[in-house]
This record gives sequence, C-alpha cells and structure tokens, in this order.
Amino acid sequence: MFKRTNSNISKNIGRNVSNVYYDVTNFFFERDLPDDDITDEDGNIIEKGLRKMGVSKENRKQPIVQMGLFLDDNGIPISIEMFPGNTLDHLTLRTAMKNTVNDLDLNRFILVSDRGVYSGTNICHVINNGNGYIVSKSIKKSTGSDRQWIVEQDGYTEESPDFKYKSKIAEVTVTDEDGKKKKIKQKVVVYWSRKFYERERGENRNFIEFIDKLRSNPNGFRVTAAQSRSIRKYIRKEMLNKNTGEIVDSQELLSMIDDEKLNEFKKLMGYYQIVSSELDMSAKEIIEKYHGLTRIEDQFREMKSTLEARPIYVRTSEHIKAHLIICFISLTMLRVLQLKAQKSISANADNDTYWSYGMSGNTITNILYDWKADMFSGDYYRMIHSDVDELKKISFCF
Repeated sequence: MFKRTNSNISKNIGRNVSNVYYDVTNFFFERDLPDDDITDEDGNIIEKGLRKMGVSKENRKQPIVQMGLFLDDNGIPISIEMFPGNTLDHLTLRTAMKNTVNDLDLNRFILVSDRGVYSGTNICHVINNGNGYIVSKSIKKSTGSDRQWIVEQDGYTEESPDFKYKSKIAEVTVTDEDGKKKKIKQKVVVYWSRKFYERERGENRNFIEFIDKLRSNPNGFRVTAAQSRSIRKYIRKEMLNKNTGEIVDSQELLSMIDDEKLNEFKKLMGYYQIVSSELDMSAKEIIEKYHGLTRIEDQFREMKSTLEARPIYVRTSEHIKAHLIICFISLTMLRVLQLKAQKSISANADNDTYWSYGMSGNTITNILYDWKADMFSGDYYRMIHSDVDELKKISFCF
C-alpha cells in the first residue's frame, strides 16, 4: 500500500525526500488490562500482545499501541509501522525502515529524529542503506569530556544574547546489527537557547528551590521519600528509614550532596546536542533541519484531535492496523489539501511558509463535513454548501 501511495504522490503532487522525519507516538485503548503474549508449551513467546502498558505520551494508565511515522519534507506522510505498547522508541526505527521506507526506492535522504531513537546500531543501519542522519543526543549520557566541551565557552558563535552554537568533528565507535564494532565520523553540534534554558529552569524549579532550602536550613524540615528520590543521583550515598522511606538525617544528607554533579546539572541547562553524518553541512543548517521535526509533532496532534484517532476501540491486531492505516490515509489527504492551500496563497512561498500559514486541519474537515452533492442526468453534479464563502476556500483543491 505504501508503495502505491508513494508512487501516486510522487507523480501527481511531488515527493520531497531530501529530509525524512521520523518520530514515535502512541494511542490508548478504553480498557484496563494489557494483551497477553501468545506462548508455546515451553513458555517461549510466539507472538507478542499488541495492547501493552507503556510510557504513554498523554500520561494515560491504559494499554497503548506504539506507532512510528515517516514524513517527507513537504509534511506528507510516507509510511507508518505499529509496535506493542511497551516497545522502546529506539527499538522501532530499524524495523520501521526495513518494513517500509527501505523498499520505496527513495533517493538518498537525511533522517531527522529525536534522541529517543538515537543509538549506534540505528545510525549504522541508516548509513548502511546509503542515507544520512541528523539526530539529537542526550547530553546527560555523553562522556565527561564531551560535557566539559559543551560548557566551555571557546568556539561559540553568538548570534544574540539568546542563542549561540558551536560544532566539531568527532570519531565514535558504534556497534552494528551484527555486533561488529566500527568507527564513524560525525559532526557534533551544540547550542544554547535562552528559551530552552527558561523552560528547563521552570521544569526543575521545585527541585532547585528544595536544594536551596535544604542548604539554608537543613534542620527545618524532614525530607520525604519523593524528595529523596529526586536527589538520589546527586548524593554520594543514602541513609533511608526502612519503614518510611525518609532520609534519617537531613543534616547528614546535606553533607552527602555531590556539589560537582549538581553544579554541572545547572551549567548544562539550556544546552542541546545534535549529531549528524553530514560533515560538510554548516552547524546552523543542521540546527534548522532538526527544528523541522516539530512538523511531525503537528501531524500527531492532527491525528489525535482533528482525525480522532484515539481512543482505539477495535481489538484484534488486524483491526488495529487497519484503523491506523485509515488514519494514515486521512492524514495524507489532509496534508495534500493543506499543501494545495498553501500554494494557492503564494506560488513563491518557501517551505517554512507551508507550515506557518493556510488552512488548519480542523478548518478543512469542518468544510468537508458540510459539503454535499446532488447528481443529475448526464453525469452532472451540483455542489451544495451552507456557506459559499467557506466552500470557495477549498474548491481550488479539486
């Protein structure tokens, strides 16, 4: 199905795959219990259950199914792949590529994805298939020397007081799908953004205030189990009451805090790291291409809100897949209509304009809901709509 869809879009609309965006989301079910795995007499898993408890993007406590989505540079979907709800994001990429995009005869593309799918094995798979990558990487999981390089201010290009960036070429050792180690060169780009910094400070405000209060008055309050868990990685050892889970002596806790780790945590606020196979691409261009990943997040929102893709009410694996494919087709049609709407606004509009202006998915679906047709003899049709002005907004698409 994806081959036929891709062929028709390439022929009639135009498929731009210079950059291919990939991300994972999940959809919940209105039930409490997950599916059981199917096993043989020896207890070996023959088939994994699909509806599983996992990390819900919407913080739901019901079973979910994971879905990976590939999107082209025009924002038109390329393919989807579904996975059991407890599948980690980084374990979805290679399977999704093998089952879909690797068989579509696409020209070389740059895969753009977030740190959830970053792994050496995934990078090897992308490169071995003749493609490139731009993927974010967790700073916390980087080496100590890399983190030190990030906070050192030498080499940064400061565009404004709110944004700066720098880059380097690094050689890293990764493990491919066959377990063989290989060395590859990649471009490492880091940037600091005041907007990102303020967001991180906001997310960690309670934790930072807690540490400050503990320093100013260590005997003034008891440390709860929840608070002790939040600072677990910043203390040298723990002394917990076995019955309550509380730290026995907050005064002693203060002496156990690893100031070096805590200070590094604060210093790294606002920094973001991206790695890329494109050694000759400028750092600024790599950052801009990575930020295009917000496009796929927009399409997930369209699926879940405008297209009402969740909750999912069907039960069998075949029916769940059919439901997601119908959502995929609907999203593709919606994006084609939006693309035509954008082009009608300005024939010279750049790619970013296509994502910033024009019709929302909700506007298009509302117009279509109220659009009716009468058939006359001779294969003539009369289009009926309660609001002619609204109808004109979308009539150019047909």
